[in-house]
Amino acid sequence: MCPPSQKDNTGTLKAAVGVLSVSTIGLLAATIALAVKGNQQPAPTQTMATMDPKQDTKAPTTVEDAAKEDYAAKEDYAAAATAAVLTDFVGLREGSVFLDFTDNVCAGAQIAVSNKLCADMDVPPPQAGGNVTKGYVGSLDVGDLTPQIKNYWSSAMCPVNVHWHQGSEHLSAGEFDEDGDGLNGNQGRPQWAGDRDLAAGQEVRAGFRCHHYDANDPKFTEPYKWQYCTQMQVGETYEVHWPHSAAGACGTIDQYQTPFYDGVFCNLDAATFTAIAQDPQNIANAVGVHGQVFTVVNDEAFYYPDMIRGMIVDKEKNMGTNVHYYTGSTTGTSRDNEMCSLYAPITWQVDRVCHMISASSFDKLCFDMLQQRDNMKDDVYPHGSRELVKDSLVANNAWDSTTPAEAAPAAEEAAPAAETDPDVADTRNGNLRA
Repeated sequence: MCPPSQKDNTGTLKAAVGVLSVSTIGLLAATIALAVKGNQQPAPTQTMATMDPKQDTKAPTTVEDAAKEDYAAKEDYAAAATAAVLTDFVGLREGSVFLDFTDNVCAGAQIAVSNKLCADMDVPPPQAGGNVTKGYVGSLDVGDLTPQIKNYWSSAMCPVNVHWHQGSEHLSAGEFDEDGDGLNGNQGRPQWAGDRDLAAGQEVRAGFRCHHYDANDPKFTEPYKWQYCTQMQVGETYEVHWPHSAAGACGTIDQYQTPFYDGVFCNLDAATFTAIAQDPQNIANAVGVHGQVFTVVNDEAFYYPDMIRGMIVDKEKNMGTNVHYYTGSTTGTSRDNEMCSLYAPITWQVDRVCHMISASSFDKLCFDMLQQRDNMKDDVYPHGSRELVKDSLVANNAWDSTTPAEAAPAAEEAAPAAETDPDVADTRNGNLRA
């Protein structure tokens, strides 16, 4: 028996499938939109007295209606996100059980060591900040003392503070030196290599500037609305320091401290410090500073969100890869070429290259600093810069990050005097190692 003849219903089936697909998409989109909206605001309690029999409670059944619901849900989400941004997180610290300053185990840990006239010491300790131009080496003989050339974290050191100075305290020829420029101009060389006095109208002694500044480019001149940092300016140069210590409260809520000395000495009492200081190499191996120089720009293309952790290292951007290593001291305006710091010898690892960084990056850093248990409000503005240290106070143990690892810092190699080469003396004002 032959089966009954069948019409070709393919077109009808395709149409039906198409309608069902559109309906399914609409219902799915509507379901998602309602779910999102439902999660953002509690549904009102319905009772027999409040229910409106005329109210249409059906979900939208078209793609257009679902899109409208989805848009409304996104608007609600955007409003909630905006409210979150406006939350005063800094203000919340005041009532936090985690951020009670009285629980700070590093408070007052600083071991006081007064500055001393350099001339009153037979052999003054090596000082910072000096010339970090590639090839430079100071003329202060420090014997077998060497800087820590490994990553600080691999030597059980952690950052215990972050602060910065107006202009650069170090000098790197062609990067941050007397030929740079900024919103407030630049500083000349000291008389021996250009004295750095107070800049006109400034309250702190400023350092050298980088070479990025362009008065015709708005990213260097357009003001930024600072929320957390103070006394900062777009177009200016700042040298950021991250002190590190093996005696810090590493990995705990008390890791970051102001003043940084509390962080450096947190787990080190005076007796222990005196004992280990008998060998200066112990200090250089356990305490160090990262130094990196920036020009601040009003351009979010240069935003970096995590400056509190330490020197920015990015090979693709040539950041933290061209580093000068040497042993020195603490810096700041209470020291100069007559008054020496006795917090020495500590290792310095300084990036020779100046980089641009967004103002928002610094503001985010200041925000993070204000979130620490030890409120770091006294470090959210630029400090004054020490004058460039004379060659005679800079250690002769400089090491270069591009030097092969097996070529350890060598103090026995005599540094040629800069004045023997007039051209070198004019551009570097120091000693150069070939």
